[in-house]
Amino acid sequence: MGNSLPGVGKIAKNWREVLKPEEYAVLRKGGTERAFTGEYWDTKTEGVYSCRACETELFRSTEKFESHCGWPSFFAPLAEDRVRYLEDTTLGMRRVEVRCAACDSHLGHVFEGEGYDTPTDLRYCINSVCLTLEPQKS
Repeated sequence: MGNSLPGVGKIAKNWREVLKPEEYAVLRKGGTERAFTGEYWDTKTEGVYSCRACETELFRSTEKFESHCGWPSFFAPLAEDRVRYLEDTTLGMRRVEVRCAACDSHLGHVFEGEGYDTPTDLRYCINSVCLTLEPQKS
């Protein structure tokens, strides 16, 4: 795999030209979609989830779990070098923001210690609008 991630260097000069308004609001401005409205919050389709902005593969369906929070939840990224983390103190709380390591797009947040029965005790709470699902081929 090396250090070359798919999508690296594919940074658009004007994200507004390549993203729909709702994608731009979340991916580039750090917004969030309303709970239980996104395309993937409850999908059980097997496959790989990629960054909608740059197509870097980020998560696998095998790490997706039902958290009942209204957004897609994963217990781990595809690989640690696919995401980066930033401290987020907006809204009067301390959270950890998750961004795409390749294009620096906002994806969502990661939470720890919520008691889910997962191997990592982490919940990557990711906006559906930030992802594209490539279904597994049969």
